[in-house]
Order: sequence, then structure tokens, then C-alpha cells
Amino acid sequence: MRPSFTQSRLGLTTGQVLTLVFTGAILWFLAAILLRTIGPMGAFEGGNRALLYALTIPATVPFVWAVQRLAKLAGNQIVIGVAVATATAGLLDGIAVAWFSQLYGGDLPQVTNSAAAILWGAGVALALACVMNREPTT
Repeated sequence: MRPSFTQSRLGLTTGQVLTLVFTGAILWFLAAILLRTIGPMGAFEGGNRALLYALTIPATVPFVWAVQRLAKLAGNQIVIGVAVATATAGLLDGIAVAWFSQLYGGDLPQVTNSAAAILWGAGVALALACVMNREPTT
């Protein structure tokens, strides 16, 4: 049986998927701009990198909440919703690193450090989504 226009194979409506893709793109872009700004300030140097990675964990919780609320996800759809948003961010990050690296700043260390931080944030978002996902209600 093929899914209807309003329900995808993922158990999400078309509107939810579009919202998740748009949200993932916007939040990825904001993260890229933030990293471009704080990288030259020393965010990737010494212990600051560990602090940045540690702070990413609590800073990602609002992202997961926003994804859930904006896409109107049920408690048992959090993982799939964050996966769609994070997949969008990962695809855009791969394109940006390869063809638009100036988005992250000029030099290679800034680009690679920013891309690594975004990869870390994607993993954190998925891990948090797994923790925050709820049992389906029957």
C-alpha cells in the first residue's frame, strides 16, 4: 500500500517533513554563522574546544524541543523528526564544506573545526532525541 499524500512512509505528514527540512536548514545555517563568529575568538583552541563541545549538549535541548513543537510531533516521533532535520543539516554541511567553505571562514582549520563541531552537534541532537522519545500511546 502506498502512503497517502498526507502520510509518508516515515509516519509523518508531508507538512511535518517540510517543516523539519526547513527547520534543519535554518538551524544548520545559524550554527554555521555562530561557529564562523566564535572560531576566530578562540573557541577551537585548547580547553575552549572541550567547553564548546560540552556546552553543545545543553544548547541542543532547545533544538530538539523546537523541532518537536514546530513540526507538531507526537512524543514517539521525536527521533524520526530530529533525524529528518539533522539529515538536512548534514547534507547542507557537506555541500558547504566542499563548495562554499567561505561560509565557515577563510582558512582550512576554521572550516574543519566548524564542520567537526556541526557533526558533533548532529550526533548530540540524535542522542538527545533517543533519550527524549516517548512510548507510543495506545
